[in-house]
Amino acid sequence: MKTQVAIIGAGPAGLLLGHLLRAAGVACVILERQSRAYVEARIRAGVLERTTTDLLHRLGIDARLNAEGLPHHGFGLVDGERTVRIDVAALTGHAVTVYGQTEVTRDLIAAAPERGLDIIWEAGDVALHDVDSSAPFLTWADGQRLDTDFIAGCDGFHGPSRAALPAAVQKSFECVYPFGWLGILADVPPCDDELIYANHDNGFALASMRSPTRSRYYIQVPDGERMDNWPDDRLWDELALRLGPAGARIVRGPALEKSIAPLRSFVCEPMQHGRLFLAGDCAHVVPPTGAKGLNLAASDVAYLSAALIGFYHDGDEALLHGYSARAAARVWKAERFSWQLTKLMHRFPEDGRFERRMQLAELDYIAGSVAAQTAIAENYVGLPL
Repeated sequence: MKTQVAIIGAGPAGLLLGHLLRAAGVACVILERQSRAYVEARIRAGVLERTTTDLLHRLGIDARLNAEGLPHHGFGLVDGERTVRIDVAALTGHAVTVYGQTEVTRDLIAAAPERGLDIIWEAGDVALHDVDSSAPFLTWADGQRLDTDFIAGCDGFHGPSRAALPAAVQKSFECVYPFGWLGILADVPPCDDELIYANHDNGFALASMRSPTRSRYYIQVPDGERMDNWPDDRLWDELALRLGPAGARIVRGPALEKSIAPLRSFVCEPMQHGRLFLAGDCAHVVPPTGAKGLNLAASDVAYLSAALIGFYHDGDEALLHGYSARAAARVWKAERFSWQLTKLMHRFPEDGRFERRMQLAELDYIAGSVAAQTAIAENYVGLPL
């Protein structure tokens, strides 16, 4: 087999890249180690920046997004009984859209056949070869081989693509947080029309949603916490306590899914080497506090697709050579925002009374400062490409 661009990973990054390339007439093939059913069932977050929704509109893969997506014009920061509302729409002129990453993935997969986007499912043991040559190729189970001009690694934090960067070239930056998020998904109406981020003496809590009838809640739990320590009743009680005024409006119901996710900040530089380019979680991870994971993948893909299309249409290699620098500049700004919001809203085990007072002082400042609220809103809605 031979193609122009080989894409590893059928998550949102790989699927978006594949669709953008096919729309421009660039040949590509996606290799995914999991089955289609597994990928379409993965539960992920879903607060979309306009960067992401603009790409879906541009591709015309937006029918369900337009029908089911929930525009959100602001969100709340809760400090005890006080809620500081960040009016994103008024401060920036833009909004975010709540539409699950699972749904984005399903939409992109469903549109693939009619648009000529080939996806090879259950391609296990993918290996990258000769990435620093002009003729890289991939192999996978049973000795199958794909020759290509370029490789796009969109295979997540644990995939093989980042490992293909030579150790002498790769620099990694990481912060592992001493807590995780315990999440519950339930078919109950959300307790608020907007997302609520809560800072409480017991730790962080988040009230989110997937639809008007499906809610997603999270609480901060210690690193290494066991799921069986949190039966549903205890979790609902803790959410009602931490979420302040919004907690009184919680509608309880049986869990459709419960899980504990560790939190980390991670960046790999450079995001390219030879004919290999990294995008999405393969190159960087953010804590979910700032809702940037999927959106950073989308911005990576916007840069990378423009570079590859420019190469094939015009023979221009400038954007290819500059991809890592352009993408990483936006990545680091999103990392900064996610890190700051995580520091502001969570309780760190090493923090004492002074650090707690600093959190409260910062929240008090934000409550009274339009400039501070504007800075938060600009980052939340997504910085321009």
